[in-house]
Amino acid sequence: MEYGFETVRSFKIESGAWVGYEHLGFQGQQFVLERGEYPRWEAWSGSNAYHVERMTSFRPIACANHRDCKMTIYERENFLGRKGELSDDYPSLQAMGWCNNEVGSFRVQSGAWVCYQYPGYRGFQYILECDRHSGEYKHWREWGSHAQTFQIQSIRRIQQ
Repeated sequence: MEYGFETVRSFKIESGAWVGYEHLGFQGQQFVLERGEYPRWEAWSGSNAYHVERMTSFRPIACANHRDCKMTIYERENFLGRKGELSDDYPSLQAMGWCNNEVGSFRVQSGAWVCYQYPGYRGFQYILECDRHSGEYKHWREWGSHAQTFQIQSIRRIQQ
């Protein structure tokens, strides 16, 4: 809106990593946007369970650096239950030994991550960063204004 646009339906990311949001004020479904062209909604939505045909707000991801990423996932809210240390991309948490499809909380020690509802980096996206919430996400509702579920089945590092 600041630049005279009501919505954006195509764009090009020239540097850095960004989050694009469905609604104004960084609200609604969020999408990780890395260097490249996004000529149509399929380029950012992909096989997402919830397709968004336009973006209305954007912000940069400050600590995106895939070379130094570290995160701890917990089975239950408030950092309780079984935990797992992550430092790489995981197209399937179940394949790495995480038996259920649920993650209750996260601690992001470094880097920025995107968590997906389904294996193979599909479904709702949740961006977790070391500088937001001090890197601590105690409950699935803290993952974003659009958080619909605590079901997380794949996770990858955000690269700048």
